[in-house]
Amino acid sequence: MRSSRFWVIVILLTAATVVLRVRGDVDKVPPSQPLDQMPQTIGHWTAIDIPLDAETLEVLGKGFFLNRDYTPISPSGAAVDAAPIGLFIGYFPTQRTGQSIHSPQHCLPGAGWVFDSSGLTEIDAPGEKPIQVGEYLISNGSDKQEVLYWYRSHGRSIANDYKAKLYTLVDSLRYSRTDAALVRIVTPLRPGESRDSAHQRAVAFATQLDPLLPAFIPN
Repeated sequence: MRSSRFWVIVILLTAATVVLRVRGDVDKVPPSQPLDQMPQTIGHWTAIDIPLDAETLEVLGKGFFLNRDYTPISPSGAAVDAAPIGLFIGYFPTQRTGQSIHSPQHCLPGAGWVFDSSGLTEIDAPGEKPIQVGEYLISNGSDKQEVLYWYRSHGRSIANDYKAKLYTLVDSLRYSRTDAALVRIVTPLRPGESRDSAHQRAVAFATQLDPLLPAFIPN
């Protein structure tokens, strides 16, 4: 039998698709900076862009994407022997055509990763309202990674897939907006490293990233 979780997702997706197609008008999309203008240096991390291949882009659909590895650097600018941070942002100006954001809960298992645990954690950036984000420990054979992810929608940060879909539906009716983004941070657990250490690294990066996001994902 299908789980209740499966049917809730199906109902929400169906309702959102029907409402958006029936309305048939054009979404309002506030201006924002292109994702590729996200700073290459955030805190003490500096980035290299990781191009997405054509097959991946086809699966992701019609949106704008940022895929980078941020590596730590010393105050002098020299590389530091420490684990990197992988940052993926997928921004969709409209979801009216039936194209929706792919949840990491669906994408990562398809790539061979297994969810060992899941929960929520808090990001408390200076001068910003604390937000809750989803947190996973995933594994693929002996490889383990700490994952943080959340949705950004019209100034909200949302950790729950269901709530993100509901907000899309409600805001499409209230504001004629269906734009939203997924933010995902991944860092590997190095041999002998504790999960808490990887968690703190991911949270530290997210804390410095969060205040930058409204320029690229409009409130």
